[in-house]
Amino acid sequence: MLALDLFVNGLIIGLYYALMAVGLSMIFGILKVVNFAHGEFYMVGAYTYTLISLNLGVPPWLALPTAALAGAAIGWLTERWLMRPLYTGYGSWGLMKDEYAVVVTFGLSLLMINLFDKIIGPYPMRGPSLWDVSRLRIGPFMMSGQKVVTAVLAVVLLVGLALFIKRSLWGRQIQAVAQNRLGASIAGIDTGRASSIVFMASGVLAAIAGALLAPVINPAPDVGIFPAVKSYVIVVIGGMGSIPGSILAALLLGVLESFAAVYLSYDYRDTYGLVLLILILMFRPQGLFGERSREV
Repeated sequence: MLALDLFVNGLIIGLYYALMAVGLSMIFGILKVVNFAHGEFYMVGAYTYTLISLNLGVPPWLALPTAALAGAAIGWLTERWLMRPLYTGYGSWGLMKDEYAVVVTFGLSLLMINLFDKIIGPYPMRGPSLWDVSRLRIGPFMMSGQKVVTAVLAVVLLVGLALFIKRSLWGRQIQAVAQNRLGASIAGIDTGRASSIVFMASGVLAAIAGALLAPVINPAPDVGIFPAVKSYVIVVIGGMGSIPGSILAALLLGVLESFAAVYLSYDYRDTYGLVLLILILMFRPQGLFGERSREV
């Protein structure tokens, strides 16, 4: 029974991780760059949800969509103002594509952390739970109401994202841009709009993850750093740019941490993912769902 409890708890933790990592994976898949400000999308969602709930008295269920809107807004602004030069003449600035992305996203991360520190303050604040039920029995399992809500919302969002990418017109355009940006542009696809949608979706997922974890990991200016590191690990393990790979890697990492924390040591819980990353890089460097690069 303990093993089954640990497995279910690990899956729920993995769903938290998946909400963060999938957006990062989408950005890499379409632009082939890493967004070092991704953790701050998480922070924006956590702060928006908490401040609106506590200061304005808005019910948590209504504050959650506002966190998603804030995440979409910061994603759109990041793409429109900072990332658009990647494919509209970045070369004239004397910077390579990867160098430019690292500089601007890392700079945005530092700016947002310090901005929130000065405006809101350095002290963490506890967010309200969506479902304030301490213990809920579901079959043989005992879980908190927040975990149940998180699991359901995460599954709905991830399934909805998969259907959006596979079935919708915008989703097919995003796939085309990810495969060949120049070819998609020649075919008449608005590549700038596709990039904006990807950044907005990434911001929404990260912001919702921040809001859902606000009752557990209290929002603070630097609260997004650690979830972002987890996301980078997951994206590499799953395969750079692979959404299914990121989801599977997130679930595997959640289960691994759940079992290892009990059977090995809880003190080293956050290092088990790094060990798994090292093993993946040693024996399958392209990741679980990645493709091995071919030399020409």
